[in-house]
Amino acid sequence: MGKLQSKFRKRSELYRASQGEKADNTFDSQVVQYEPAHQGSINTVTCLSPELCVSGGSDQAVVVYDWEQGRMCQSFQGHNREVTKTVCYPGSTWIFSASRDKTVLMWDLNQGDEPIQEFCGHELVVNGLAISPDGRKLCTGSRDNWMCLWDIESAKCEQRHNISRNLVTHVCWVPGSSSVVQTSEDKTIRVWDSRAWQVTNTFPAKQYIQTHCDVSPNGNYMVSSSNGFGGQGCEATLWDLRQPGCKVVEYRGHLQTTACCMFLPEPPGGTARVATSSHDGSVKIWDQNTAVCLATLSLYGAGPLVSLSPNDSINLLCASFNSGLHHIQVGQGSHQAQGSGAGSGGSGSLDIKVVARF
Repeated sequence: MGKLQSKFRKRSELYRASQGEKADNTFDSQVVQYEPAHQGSINTVTCLSPELCVSGGSDQAVVVYDWEQGRMCQSFQGHNREVTKTVCYPGSTWIFSASRDKTVLMWDLNQGDEPIQEFCGHELVVNGLAISPDGRKLCTGSRDNWMCLWDIESAKCEQRHNISRNLVTHVCWVPGSSSVVQTSEDKTIRVWDSRAWQVTNTFPAKQYIQTHCDVSPNGNYMVSSSNGFGGQGCEATLWDLRQPGCKVVEYRGHLQTTACCMFLPEPPGGTARVATSSHDGSVKIWDQNTAVCLATLSLYGAGPLVSLSPNDSINLLCASFNSGLHHIQVGQGSHQAQGSGAGSGGSGSLDIKVVARF
């Protein structure tokens, strides 16, 4: 492991030296450019630890990257088609990756560069991936209409359920519970009981495909996002899980598909916030309860922004199709949100800016 890290560190140092620690003309000159994590578009990013993130994309690699130091730690090769989702089990070195090759692979950062487990059984791309709070079960969902529950230790599928037209787009486990939330191309949100592997609640169908979902740390709220175009659809919606189907507020302002929605860790003494990213190339920060847009960041030329991973109340990672991963910082400040390049032109009560790209 030490030799591998040393090799990546040297490559990163050479890359930064060749770049002069500056981005190209498309981006703000204050943005630090590190060695790229991937070649091609990036579909997913998540946090493994306070300083490490895990990402996957069209190059079929699962990459562990130290975003604080700007260096690659590991690149796992095992999928033969693009990686769609990555998740990590908190407090461990476990990594799970889903792919268009219809499989899910399990990796351990401390156990070499080969997968330690393989989960096979889906017939189409796997888009949903979630780990139970106790770390024993894995939930997967696919465009093949199947939701599957696996035993992680044995990689055996213990439960399967097929619902017609349930083309799964995302799944997430409700913290501290046996419930799993799932979004679908049939515009429906479903809540599953992982003990009986049955749907316990179905939310009223939205007008557009539901692309993503996230659950608040206390398990009380869920946010989902919609596809759309020209400002139609494109919203994110806050739901009260204690009252199934109860819509609290909607976050409207994106012009194209809202691809990702995440609850942000609350800053000390601050208000609860939600972050969204869109195919329109922008990231927005919202007041969770009032749906007021607090900041907008436009990443010009980055293409669709399809995945977000908050590290804490200040640092946010964003995956893009055209320009890699972005380290975004959010803080109190002036009332002009900044974008990479000339600025986003957005407004709000927060400062938001890109500080590094990799």
